[in-house]
Amino acid sequence: MSRVHPADQSNFQDNLLVKEIKVEGPPCTLTVWKRSSMSFQGTDGFTVFDHHGRLVFRVDNYSRKYPCGLAGGLVLMNGAGNALLTLKPQIMSMQYQWNAYRGDQEMRRRKCKKSKVFSMRTPSLLFQRQRKDQAEVFLPGLSKKGQVPDFRIQGSFRSRNCLIRTATGEVAAKITRKRVNSTVLLSDDVFSLVVQPGFDMELIMAFVVVLDRICANPFTPILCS
Repeated sequence: MSRVHPADQSNFQDNLLVKEIKVEGPPCTLTVWKRSSMSFQGTDGFTVFDHHGRLVFRVDNYSRKYPCGLAGGLVLMNGAGNALLTLKPQIMSMQYQWNAYRGDQEMRRRKCKKSKVFSMRTPSLLFQRQRKDQAEVFLPGLSKKGQVPDFRIQGSFRSRNCLIRTATGEVAAKITRKRVNSTVLLSDDVFSLVVQPGFDMELIMAFVVVLDRICANPFTPILCS
């Protein structure tokens, strides 16, 4: 099976941090490994590697056994474990919505709305049928209520086959099944995330983490998704 872990464990600490976050030059291909829980007693998360096998992002030790509003949110970290974004479900939302805030939980409490980075929600049933969008993303200061979203997720995240597009239709990133070769696919716990030049990998990876919650498997209770 194709290796998921970093290629050189002896240099693991040296390779933890990838300083460049915004993609420049050719598209950046990341390998996303989702460690799934077999029951509500466990935890799950994400580990994300670049094409050199370096750990660039991680989400650790969050559990699906608590209702979303009590779970304390998810924290997207860099390879060294420094908090980048805190992702929280919005309580009493008409459309299933998550909000992202800069930094960790304590920073989010101090800065409140000033640290908000984006909101992702499921589209209304009307627009979902018309455009087949799985989710919409709104950035603060850019989108106004009632306007078009700044990003749309189209396709099927559960099938690991979707595109993240800007409001103008430009492809920002693509999610696909991970291939060992031309004929062999890995399980959907390991997939590829290709980020186009000019887009922030941190932001795109945060979209993926929230998508995993919004697009929960049918057998997963919504409150525990």
